[in-house]
Amino acid sequence: MKWRNLLAQYGALFALIVLFGYNVATRGGEFLQLENLRNLISQNAAVGVIAVGMTLVIIAGGIDLSVGSMTAMCGAFAILTVNKLASGHMSPGAIMALSALVSIGIGALAGLFNGFVIAYGRVAAFVVTLAGLAGFRSIALVLGQGGEIRSSLPQLQDFGFGGVAIPGSHGTGGGPVILYWSALVFLLVAVATSFVLNRTRFGRYVIAVGANPKAAEYSAINVQTIRVAVFALLGALVGLAAMLQAAKMNSVGTGSEGLYYELDAIAAVVIGGTSLRGGRGNVWGTVIGVILLTLITNMISASNIDTNWQGLVRGIVILVAVLIQRGRPENE
Repeated sequence: MKWRNLLAQYGALFALIVLFGYNVATRGGEFLQLENLRNLISQNAAVGVIAVGMTLVIIAGGIDLSVGSMTAMCGAFAILTVNKLASGHMSPGAIMALSALVSIGIGALAGLFNGFVIAYGRVAAFVVTLAGLAGFRSIALVLGQGGEIRSSLPQLQDFGFGGVAIPGSHGTGGGPVILYWSALVFLLVAVATSFVLNRTRFGRYVIAVGANPKAAEYSAINVQTIRVAVFALLGALVGLAAMLQAAKMNSVGTGSEGLYYELDAIAAVVIGGTSLRGGRGNVWGTVIGVILLTLITNMISASNIDTNWQGLVRGIVILVAVLIQRGRPENE
């Protein structure tokens, strides 16, 4: 069982190293360009932010299938707020900050609703969030009248592709390589969430609730409050991710925004070693899972393989990750 435990714990990192080495060997300098490595972190940064929040939910013994539709809904509210405020005399920075707060707030309320129904209505998380998957998308479609909502603030997309210049770097255009704000936010969220999970009482309670809810209740932990809290926190992170994605695209396609985000987020969490049974997980494993999925997509595109195969490849990766964990003892 020892090798199985090691594979379950470090399999994602091992796979990332192997695939990274394969790409270096086959693509050489093109793959190692700083801009390409930057894109491995930035490309799915919004999904990464959601996946980090999903890690807490799954560790606590839950799951959320509504995050993709919630992303579209929060993004729609964000862009509508941007357009409403842009007609006034407020500075672009203040407009974007307020719109981000609206998006995060809407996401937190949606997550709070999910968590409340799950915890106090005693309805399975799968059922509640499946309803949210349909309901939140419907709200987004109503807000956008079934189409796309475009931003009227040019500075929004400037923010989406803005960031911090990497010292000493030189891009293909001659200027320094920019590490986008979305990637920085993703990494900061991962650092903060890892600290909360591993260094705070709340994090210990989340693990205890996922591992054994009855034992946690006997230990005077308010199990229902913890469950509501993790869903609300995930909702807030979905709102943040929605704002990042809206800034990048300068618009929100209410029918397509966030499509399959729930699949990508859950895949990254499972690949990273978090148990779907709850009680065990690792935020940095999830970060590796996000980068690994991005790398697989990058490889498919570089190999001129039909991108329609991406879904099948990701599905296989998820199944392999779950099978690796299946035989791992509960107490490991």
